[in-house]
Amino acid sequence: MGKEKSPRRVAENEAMAVARMLRTSDQKLNLVAQMIRGKKVEKALADLTFSKKRIAADVKKTLQSAIANAENNHGLDVDELYVAEAWVGKNITLKRGRPRARGRFGKILKPFSQLTIKVRQRADEVAEEQA
Repeated sequence: MGKEKSPRRVAENEAMAVARMLRTSDQKLNLVAQMIRGKKVEKALADLTFSKKRIAADVKKTLQSAIANAENNHGLDVDELYVAEAWVGKNITLKRGRPRARGRFGKILKPFSQLTIKVRQRADEVAEEQA
């Protein structure tokens, strides 16, 4: 009498991880996500480790989570993984303010973002061609 099992949101050779409520604007986060799209996971981790952007540490943590999901939950080979997709979405925006001169109010917006990283295992034929 239970509920039907829901279908997987990713393919058999994929795994993903989502980071919600990252305290940065989506535009700044997308610059870091753009750095790692399409790269092998080792190269992407190295790039994030030495990036000067503050949010790169959170992106690296999400990428490591996606790699762990691929290895532990889906049984994929870590050496053949690459970042298939990395996309950014808006989240909430805290509205704060500061009193200004002549009775005015300075609006301060504190945006949050959401990051989704999908890693995919390369097919054997494609991996051999690129080697």
